[in-house]
Amino acid sequence: MQNKLLFLLLFFISPCYAERADRDKPIDIDADSVVVDDAKQTSTFVGKVVMTQGTMLIHGDKVVVIQDKQGYKQGTVYGHTASFRQKREGLNEYVEGYGERIVYDMRGDTVDFYVEARVKRDMDDVRGEHITYNSNTEIFQADDKGGAGDNGAPKRVHAVLHPKPKSGEDVGGATAAEGRK
Repeated sequence: MQNKLLFLLLFFISPCYAERADRDKPIDIDADSVVVDDAKQTSTFVGKVVMTQGTMLIHGDKVVVIQDKQGYKQGTVYGHTASFRQKREGLNEYVEGYGERIVYDMRGDTVDFYVEARVKRDMDDVRGEHITYNSNTEIFQADDKGGAGDNGAPKRVHAVLHPKPKSGEDVGGATAAEGRK
């Protein structure tokens, strides 16, 4: 644990399913400009980029989309703070993530957040230099990816995990019956 601190986030072990229908929807990208290179199967979008696919929403300054020979796409989002948001399957809840670089890989259904990365779900909040979310396995991982702090020591991850309300309680602690009074 000296060079790399790996932290499997226990609060994401509970089901955190991304909207399954999202992966079957088209990717829609808006930007100030685009350069498409058919020979290299790349598209580079620049300027206030907004990328959506179903309930997934990504914002950044620049997005580079690469398509492999099998047709899978990978989008790399750059921004002072790029952002990601996606609805959880069957719930009125979203997973949100931030970083200076976000890599969305359709083949592996993964999203990687780099540099001052942050992922939030409900009131839970995790921060680190690198966070990976895999929507197939429903696992988040945070680590320092070899980054060193100002004093040369490895950076650490930080998590704030809130207890789940007991059955019949709302987030504020009142029971469902008390809320109806």
